[in-house]
Order: sequence, then C-alpha cells, then structure tokens
Amino acid sequence: MAIKFFLMVNRQGQTRVAQYYEHRDVTTRAADEAEIIRKCLARTEKQCSFIEYRTIKLVFRRYASLFFIVGCDHHENELAMLEFIHMAVETLDKYFDGVSELDIMFNIEKAHFILDEMITNGEIVETNKSRILAPVLVIDRVDKL
Repeated sequence: MAIKFFLMVNRQGQTRVAQYYEHRDVTTRAADEAEIIRKCLARTEKQCSFIEYRTIKLVFRRYASLFFIVGCDHHENELAMLEFIHMAVETLDKYFDGVSELDIMFNIEKAHFILDEMITNGEIVETNKSRILAPVLVIDRVDKL
C-alpha cells in the first residue's frame, strides 16, 4: 500500500479533509494527525517538503491557504507524490473553477468523491482529470433533476 492518508489542512491547522487508507483507531489517528500538522505547518517555504515521521514519509505542499499532506511508504518517490498533490489540486480547481477553502468546506462530499476516484485502497488508480470528474459531474446532473 503506497498512500497511507491524504489530508487537506488550513494555515491555522484545522483539518478540512482527511482520507485514510489503512485502519487506525480514532485516538491514535487524532494524536498523529495533530503532530503531523504541527510539523508541516512549522516548516518554512525554503525548507524541504518531505519529512520522515515514524514509519511514514510525509510529502506536503501549500497552495494558497491550504496545505495538502500525503503520508506514504518510505519506498515511494517523493517527487511523484508532489506531482500527485499538484494533479489533485488541478482537478479540484477544474471542478470548483478556482478551488478555495470555502469550496472544500461547503462541498466536502464532492472533495471526497474526487479523492475516491483518484485513490483506491492506497494506490493511485486515475490521473486523467476528465475521467476523475466524469462520475462527479453525472452526480451533479442527477441532483439537478
């Protein structure tokens, strides 16, 4: 399993989206998430975007007011994970016509649908933006009826 979790966090450290791909109990997950967020937010822009945290490699990137954090295995390529984060942001941007923290907050289920189309069981399964958004757009059309 390559990806352990995908987090979207604002600058204040509030989690906006948390998607986990391996089981952890809630208390452990909350404590780890808080520590991971603190470590990532404490880094400056001149510092590296990769952090070793226990048995997980953290890869993160800041876009506007949101931090996108991916936890993955140690053998995963960091640059590939950065590219994946960029692709996820571009896909969200395409769907929301300029994604913002408010878009994520008010359409959390759409953000989860989009992530589910990209990642299955911790593996990246789709990177084509139109294929990722097609099921979400179908749901939107059905909702309008």
